[in-house]
Amino acid sequence: MKDITSQLEHAISTLAAEGKTPTVALIKARLTAPAPMPAIITALKAWKAGNKVPKIEVTTAPKDHEQRIEELEQQVKALTERLAVLEQQGAQ
Repeated sequence: MKDITSQLEHAISTLAAEGKTPTVALIKARLTAPAPMPAIITALKAWKAGNKVPKIEVTTAPKDHEQRIEELEQQVKALTERLAVLEQQGAQ
């Protein structure tokens, strides 16, 4: 999970300091990293209700399949090597 609260607070406060009324589109344009629309809407509603943005976390993007396969292959190799060492020790 990634906490994007500070990014949302910064975007909203910057807009308000410029005299602009924060909107979902303006906030989204000010963010340095993409954020899901429901998170932006929640932050904006909370800010309008009490000038405070609640803690908002979003899930990070899953790893691409190639990366995941490579990691798993490395784990299998390491476990196979450990198993070979243990079998060798057990045979002695």
